[in-house]
Amino acid sequence: MVVNKPSIFIYTNEPDADYLREICAGIEEEGVLYEVHEKENMELDELAYEAANESMLGSGIGIRGRRAAMQMRRLLKGQNVFEVNYPSFLQCRNLGANSARAIKKMPFKDVFQ
Repeated sequence: MVVNKPSIFIYTNEPDADYLREICAGIEEEGVLYEVHEKENMELDELAYEAANESMLGSGIGIRGRRAAMQMRRLLKGQNVFEVNYPSFLQCRNLGANSARAIKKMPFKDVFQ
């Protein structure tokens, strides 16, 4: 029997490794589990949308190259909660934290500092 743990899904397409590390660190700091899955031939909006809809928690992140987006289930594709292009490491960490904070119903950290 396979037991899936409630996790934030992070779907990537050739992600910047440093951005991915910082996003994961932000989620970890909030005490939430995450899973990273590489997806081929998907655009950023599609990555974030699919991640949110396939996560049991309803929160997902897409990373494509040096762009990242956070999405929540039931939002339309392309209506990302946050989207950052060429972000700083702090912005990446806060994006990850906000994905977890959305689940915990906590105020968001500033992503656009």
